[in-house]
Amino acid sequence: MERRTLTRLLAGGDAASVAALAALRAGAAYVLWDGTCPAGLHARTCARRLRHTQRRGIETVGLERAVRLLDRHDQQVRLGRITTAGGAWSFNLFLTEDGDTLVACTGVRRQ
Repeated sequence: MERRTLTRLLAGGDAASVAALAALRAGAAYVLWDGTCPAGLHARTCARRLRHTQRRGIETVGLERAVRLLDRHDQQVRLGRITTAGGAWSFNLFLTEDGDTLVACTGVRRQ
């Protein structure tokens, strides 16, 4: 996927998408993987990650929202990641199976 297309998908306005878009515009690296998984599987993974980050005091953005959105999205999703230039933040992207729509975006400060 071209950077320009990904930029368009991140124009949703929620906090995680805004931060991921800023990182992308600043030259962050990104990857979108082939294949899909059920959104519910990612919802459970994000819920575990949310509990983990809360226990450890790790800063996140959009993680609670992603759990809700992925839990309601009863279809397959593609996974992508944006990593800021300095590696301080990692953003997970959950796209529709065809890659045309952003379902959810999360960000976690890396330690």
